[in-house]
Amino acid sequence: MLKPLDIIIFINIIAAVIITGIVLIAVGTVILVVYSGYNNFMDSWFFAAPVLMIVIGAIVFIVSFFGCCGAVKENHCMIITFSVLLLLIFALELGAGIAGYMMRGEVRTMVENRLNTTMKEYSTNNDIRRSWDIMQHDLECCGMIGPTDWAHVGFAENTVPNSCCKEVPEGSKCDINSIHIHLSGCMGNLQSATEHNALILGGVGIGIAIIQLIGVIFACCLARSIRREYETV
Repeated sequence: MLKPLDIIIFINIIAAVIITGIVLIAVGTVILVVYSGYNNFMDSWFFAAPVLMIVIGAIVFIVSFFGCCGAVKENHCMIITFSVLLLLIFALELGAGIAGYMMRGEVRTMVENRLNTTMKEYSTNNDIRRSWDIMQHDLECCGMIGPTDWAHVGFAENTVPNSCCKEVPEGSKCDINSIHIHLSGCMGNLQSATEHNALILGGVGIGIAIIQLIGVIFACCLARSIRREYETV
């Protein structure tokens, strides 16, 4: 029979592991929602990371079931199963966290290429127009490098999309001489925001992986204690 304190500590660790699953699902969902309007500026691999976080978070819930049952029933096999599965999740999260950190440099190239391509389609593609308007409004920017970029993609001289201005008086249009125009380019703003979120993804992945590693270590210790109990009976 295990000491009640050991079981209580292990149950608390499992609770912490479950919380990490909730955090993974929450962070992954937030990233997907925040960037839903920016899908035209991101390659598919960028959205793979938050989707992976959501999937791993769901798996953590299932794995935690083995830990809870193993602790309550003092079942050596179930706790070992919990430890092995959690260790695999740890390796996956650590790898994803490191990959996210390493790939942050590719964000700049991705953003530059996608902005350059989509800007030319602003006047002909409604979906791309919507993405540009959302970005210019949210990030308070205009064009790739600045407002004058719009002159190179078919806009009349000195005119820019209305989303380039903080506010546009009724009956008028946003232009380069407006006092409300966003002067900074979107490329730098989007690159900075994306790199920042990539670091958050990497940090969350590594931080949660460390918490789960502690869970693996304690689960192994508990499994060893259970085995000793059976051997002494």
